[in-house]
Amino acid sequence: MYADKILTCADCGQEFTFTSSEQEFYSQRGFSEPRRCSSCRASRKAARGETGGASYSGGSSYGGGSSSYGSGGGGYGGGSRDRGPREMFSATCSNCGKEAQVPFRPTSGKPVYCADCFATQRR
Repeated sequence: MYADKILTCADCGQEFTFTSSEQEFYSQRGFSEPRRCSSCRASRKAARGETGGASYSGGSSYGGGSSSYGSGGGGYGGGSRDRGPREMFSATCSNCGKEAQVPFRPTSGKPVYCADCFATQRR
C-alpha cells in the first residue's frame, strides 16, 4: 500500500526516510508529510519548551476546558507559563459555518471545527 519515501529536511537539508508505517499513521490522522527530520523536529520542540505530544492548554475551540490531550507528566500544560497568552485566530467552522477561535493559523484545504463540531468529530 505505502512504500518508504526519501524526503529532504526543510531545516538541515539532510535526507530522511518517511517509512510506510509512518505514512499510514499520518494518513489515518489526516496529517501532511513531515517537512523536517526527527532530530530537527526534536530541536524545534525543545526550543519551544515542549516534551512531546500535544501541548495545548485550557481550551476553547478545539475540544473544551480540561483538554483530553493529557493530564499527567510529559509537560502537558503544567509548570511555569512565561510565554503569555496564546495567540488565537478566527476561522469559520468547516462543519456548521459558525465563527471559531483556534490556537493555530488555519491553512487552506484543511478543515477547522468549532468546539461543538470538534467534539463530535472525535467520537
